[in-house]
Amino acid sequence: MAKEKKGFIKEFKEFAISGNMFDMAIGIIIGGVFKDLVASFTNNVIMPIISIFTGGVDFTEWKLALPSIFEKTDPETGEVIQNYLNYGEFISAIISFLILMLVVFLLVKGVNKLRKAAEAKKAKKEEEAKEEEPPEPSAEEKLLTEIRDLLAKKE
Repeated sequence: MAKEKKGFIKEFKEFAISGNMFDMAIGIIIGGVFKDLVASFTNNVIMPIISIFTGGVDFTEWKLALPSIFEKTDPETGEVIQNYLNYGEFISAIISFLILMLVVFLLVKGVNKLRKAAEAKKAKKEEEAKEEEPPEPSAEEKLLTEIRDLLAKKE
C-alpha cells in the first residue's frame, strides 16, 4: 500500500511540475479575467444597445413571479417574499456566452492561421533547400561517368 501512495504522489508531483500544468493554470486565470471582461462588456455596452430596440427595457429586469404554495414573510419587514424566475438575467448570460464563444472562435481561427503560415514558411524553406542541392545523376549518367573514368585509366 505504501508503494502505491509513493507512486501516486510521485506521479502527481510530476504532473503538477510539468509545463502543461502551468500553461493550463495561466489559461484558467486569464479565462476568468476574460469572462469578467466579457460580462462587463455585455452588461454595460451590448445590453444598453439592445434595450434601445426593446423600448428601453433592461433584460435583467425581466422576470416572472412564481406562485407560492407557502407564503414566506421577511421577519424584519413583515413583507411577503416573492419567488421569481429571472429569465432576463438568463438571456443576458446567453448573450455573454455567445460573445465569449465568438471571441474564442476568432482567437482559435487566428492561431490556426498563424500556424498554417509558419508551416508554409517552413515548407518553403525546405523546398528551397532541396532546390539548392544538385539533383542526383540518373543511372545512365552514372554509367557513362564510370565508363569515362575506366577509359581515362587505360590511356
